[in-house]
Amino acid sequence: MARRILITGAASGIGKATVERLRAAGDDVIGVDLRNADIEADLGTPEGRAHMIEQAVRLSGGMLDGVLAGAGISNWDRPRETIAINFFGAIATLEGLRPMLAKSSRARAVGICSTSLMLPGNAEVVETLLAGDENAAMDQAAAAPATTYFDTKRALALWIRRMAQRPEWAGAGILLNGVGPGVIATPMTVPLFSQPEMIDALARSNPMAVTDYAGPDEVAELIGFLLGFENHYLLGQIIFIDGGTDAIMRPEMV
Repeated sequence: MARRILITGAASGIGKATVERLRAAGDDVIGVDLRNADIEADLGTPEGRAHMIEQAVRLSGGMLDGVLAGAGISNWDRPRETIAINFFGAIATLEGLRPMLAKSSRARAVGICSTSLMLPGNAEVVETLLAGDENAAMDQAAAAPATTYFDTKRALALWIRRMAQRPEWAGAGILLNGVGPGVIATPMTVPLFSQPEMIDALARSNPMAVTDYAGPDEVAELIGFLLGFENHYLLGQIIFIDGGTDAIMRPEMV
């Protein structure tokens, strides 16, 4: 039976690959992005988030079976936007659409995290993000922007772990999980591969046991599973799809 699923970040990269995979499988997919999507909205602003939710209600008829919070940026020189989109845009998506998921008999939600959450970051920023203070987190990130991307992904993973077990999520039959991609060959990352210093940095920060980087289709396969599985037991997990990075960097984690 076709499922109704909303995906943010739908116009490119992992989000686009997931849209294409699910539509090919017969699902009814609502895509959200800045442009070239069913819903055009800037999730870096409160107004854009509200518009996304309003249009999602209209296009879905008020019920969703699945949500992927996939919109994100990795621009090191845009810390305020990174805070706004990567964390608060994702939380607004998941929380804002949760009432619609609660109407499904098999609701699933996924957030895109990253292996970068394993790298040293700014604990103060992470705490501020989890406290929900967007303006303060932006100010902190602007003052020390080097780890902002890492911090947003770590905070999102922690938020998923904490929220997934709660009555309004698992207790309502909505199973929430995350995926942690390693370096994926997307339009956001491919330009880095032409810079020798970035290739060296990626090899040090994301060591792999396989020879090639994955494409977005491979991550979409995992996301498709997490948006459609039938068991009622899988929740609160951050599943790394990284060519072995997590196992190499944290071999004793079980």
